[in-house]
Amino acid sequence: MTSNAISLELKGEVEDLLNAYTQCIDDDDLENWPDFFTEKCLYRVIPRENHEMDLPTAVMWCDSKGMLQDRITALRHANIYQVQWYRHITSNPRILSVDGDTIKVQSNYAVFKTCNDGESTVYNVGRYVDVIVREDGVLKFKERSAIYDTHRITTLMVIPI
Repeated sequence: MTSNAISLELKGEVEDLLNAYTQCIDDDDLENWPDFFTEKCLYRVIPRENHEMDLPTAVMWCDSKGMLQDRITALRHANIYQVQWYRHITSNPRILSVDGDTIKVQSNYAVFKTCNDGESTVYNVGRYVDVIVREDGVLKFKERSAIYDTHRITTLMVIPI
């Protein structure tokens, strides 16, 4: 399907999914974060260099909804880390292709982090590369890759990007 044939309704649905996803993280509603994904999924946060060289090493890698849920359970109950809040700024998504109920999308992001001292800094910058599917009438991520350009992650990455 060409970009001219992509409906405004589909573009709106994709934008709603991406906005709800980042709002969930920014509002610290992380227990609901796994619900944005299909049961069998791939979520990864990977350096651009590794992605470009087809190296699988990522700082976060989850290949099922259960792993996403485990990550949040560990974050809430096992990990000790500095209090921090995220705010995402994302570009308008570009729908790259539509094949039946599978939609490939790319967008850019910048994540700002504020710690309990009140100072805000740019935390992570990159692009999302997504494979989105329609499951029971609802759009969900089958794959979400946060491919980051940032060379230095200043603190332990515990919150999803």
